[in-house]
Amino acid sequence: MSPAKVTSPSEAIRSIRSGMNVFVHGAAATPTPLLEAVAARTDLENVTFYHMHTDGPAPHVAPGVQDRFLAVSLFTGGPLREAVAAGRADFVPVFLSDIPGLFTSGQIKLDAALLTLSPPDRHGNCSLGTSVDCARAAADTAPLLIAEITPRMPRTHGNTVIPLSRLTAYYHSDRPPHEHPTEPTTPVEDAIGERVANLVPDRACLQLGIGGIPNAVLARLKGKQDLGVHSEMLADGFVDLVACGAVTNRFKAIHPGRSVTSFVNGSRRLYDFIDDNPLVEFHSCDRTNDTALIRKNDRVVAINSALQIDLTGQVCADSLGHRIYSGIGGQMDFIRGAALSKGGMPIIALPSTAKGDAISRIVPELDAGAGVVTSRGHVHWVVTEHGAVNLHGKSLRERAALLISVAHPNFREELRQRVRALRHFVM
Repeated sequence: MSPAKVTSPSEAIRSIRSGMNVFVHGAAATPTPLLEAVAARTDLENVTFYHMHTDGPAPHVAPGVQDRFLAVSLFTGGPLREAVAAGRADFVPVFLSDIPGLFTSGQIKLDAALLTLSPPDRHGNCSLGTSVDCARAAADTAPLLIAEITPRMPRTHGNTVIPLSRLTAYYHSDRPPHEHPTEPTTPVEDAIGERVANLVPDRACLQLGIGGIPNAVLARLKGKQDLGVHSEMLADGFVDLVACGAVTNRFKAIHPGRSVTSFVNGSRRLYDFIDDNPLVEFHSCDRTNDTALIRKNDRVVAINSALQIDLTGQVCADSLGHRIYSGIGGQMDFIRGAALSKGGMPIIALPSTAKGDAISRIVPELDAGAGVVTSRGHVHWVVTEHGAVNLHGKSLRERAALLISVAHPNFREELRQRVRALRHFVM
């Protein structure tokens, strides 16, 4: 059956019915017009949306539509935080590597997927563009595929192909993917970036996220040699490392010669760089984040963030107390993969304070409701602007002393007093 070529988002989503489970393409590839068209339909009820973090407006979680729609976030981004906190949306704590299996196993049975695709090539194949992650599994399992096709979406290589004939309905637009411009780094981020960069050896295989600290690290790796990239995501700083010759991927065991990712989120410069670039491969996140594959590359350096870390090494990265801020994501996948890699280095990097130095991020115990994303048994390196320490193999007493040494000086004595009271250590 040929796909229906239509002229508008509202025509494209006519096949959506009440009671359906609908996947929504995420990050830069968020199909905002399709999402808005579904949310505008007052004839629908009991529609459940599944997605990772989305960019742009989120009309499906606006106040007043919760009696018709429920969004289930597999990783919570900015557009959904308030809705999750208010109970208008829900959250699934899950490793990024496990998300595709939720769809392919039928544990979450999808009825439809809303996608943003690049135009078909001469073989009639579109691509998933900037976000393959769990969209690959969704597109393979959902019976109905509804797409916005735009030439502004880069054509990407790897496991990204969606045949035009597979679509249920589609329309053409000239809408660009959502952008995430690089913000200037702060002095604290620069200090952390310098300390992390000093830990990175030549021929390291990198995994980094997005934000000030990863940007500060990437900016300081241009003098390294023969770096590789195997990451769940890429941001703008990656382009500079390729351009200066620091990234060659020559010594990777998995996908040698190629930078590997499952999605990108950045500026138009990044999207132009990956467009039809065979040296950047996109794969589903159950492959990019497979610990058994990650560990096969030597010298994997995994750099991840935290909202809080307690004095035993427990890392909270997904919530501010009970309030969901993000998700488990791929932190544990890569922290463990790097630890098992020959010469690997798992790193948790965070500013020592928050709220203008008013509170310490290094704490005697995590806040009530805070989620432990990375256990104290998995944590190795912890880096703040005040230093870098390795907790692996260290006792509770040693861990407390090391973490206090990289805490903000204003909080060190208070932390010592608390650990004495809690554990009766003489420090």
